Amino acid sequence: MVSRKVTILGAGESGTGAALLAKSKGYDVFVSDFGKIKDSYKKELTDAGIAYEEGKHSTDIIFESSLIIKSPGISEKADIIKKAQAKNIQFIDEIEFAAQYTTAKIIAITGTNGKTTTTLLTYHLLKEAGLNVGLAGNVGQSLAKQIVEDKYDYYVVEMSSFQLDGTVYFKPFIGVLLNITPDHMDRYDYKLSNYVDSKFQLVSNMAEDDHFIYYTDNVLIQEGVGKRSIKAQLHPVSLKEGVAVSTVNGEMVFEGGFKVDQQDTVLRGEHNAINMMAAISAARILGVDEESIRQSLKTFKNAPHRMEYVATINNVDFVNDSKATNVDAVKYALDSFNTPLVWIAGGIDKGNDYSLVMESVNAKVKALVCLGKDNSKLRDAFHEQIINLLETDNIKDAVRSALGYAEAHDVVLLSPACASFDLFKNYEDRGDQFKQAVLELKQEFESKALKQ
Repeated sequence: MVSRKVTILGAGESGTGAALLAKSKGYDVFVSDFGKIKDSYKKELTDAGIAYEEGKHSTDIIFESSLIIKSPGISEKADIIKKAQAKNIQFIDEIEFAAQYTTAKIIAITGTNGKTTTTLLTYHLLKEAGLNVGLAGNVGQSLAKQIVEDKYDYYVVEMSSFQLDGTVYFKPFIGVLLNITPDHMDRYDYKLSNYVDSKFQLVSNMAEDDHFIYYTDNVLIQEGVGKRSIKAQLHPVSLKEGVAVSTVNGEMVFEGGFKVDQQDTVLRGEHNAINMMAAISAARILGVDEESIRQSLKTFKNAPHRMEYVATINNVDFVNDSKATNVDAVKYALDSFNTPLVWIAGGIDKGNDYSLVMESVNAKVKALVCLGKDNSKLRDAFHEQIINLLETDNIKDAVRSALGYAEAHDVVLLSPACASFDLFKNYEDRGDQFKQAVLELKQEFESKALKQ
């Protein structure tokens, strides 16, 4: 193969994976990261004989390339991308690059919320059924890194809107669109239509033999399907009766009479019914039998920080939903419970419209603990609805105060609705510190009980 120059912008998981794949396909590869590169990725690049730089972008080297593969986190509005465009240098995303080097069937999953749960569940259903399947995208190893060896028949890939923006010819065998609600508006010029278009990039190249699974109750998805000529076979899922795949009296009902009672699974809430119907639909398209699906639904373990049970103290359950960084995700969480809630929320507000959860809050939330440096918007939204409202910037105080508001059989729910960067490194750090604070408080109560 004739060597061509390719630059990888960003040396995280996806960038390093793209570099390794490009090297294996005969490209002359250069990696440039404006930040600091992790030691583990440096070692992979060094071992593969790939040149790299960190802390800068050497444009004289980068602009010698015929192709730029950029990190999804780098916006098309970034100065270096604009300059590359002016020089007619093509730029794409790692997944777009990787997909052209495999004949495996790709199951690509996107949506504003629920992507990770649905991706992990789909992977679990296929793996437990004995299919030769890899896990990639925002979870698992990078797709490109796995395609260096390309040992799988299927890849389940979680895709964000940013990753979809970097695709041109990408064509999954199964595409899943779970929901669309306003998010990342700053990246999309504050135009919801731009964000919707980004999500529907998923289906733009799909053909008659491909399959599109989507949540039809979502108005933006419904409108998006209606105004596009989608060639793929359509598989709508719904929480309302009358659709081929829907919920009826707590049961998920599929074509052919296959039914699954949500009580027989480990996932709760209507949002997880949608996630499960999508994952099960994908598994059934790929021929997974009903008994395997039933058994696998009972053994599934979700990723941390997504409606994750932590512990029970004084008959009060503590649940970590730190991943809920927007109001829509919080609504799903609140609607998953039928018991009184003490809600811990707050952080860096992303332009939230709290009216979307007002009804759920009025019906279920008995106390609100605001956890953040600036809680003014959250406080102003709910101070009339909730009598018990407390502000703190300390996670241990938040947990202790929440327990003080709770009674037996209540639930303390961390579901922030906000970004975490005012007090924490990221949502994982926030969730981990919450869990640690809960477990410390539990140990304290148990020690007191032993002394009595």
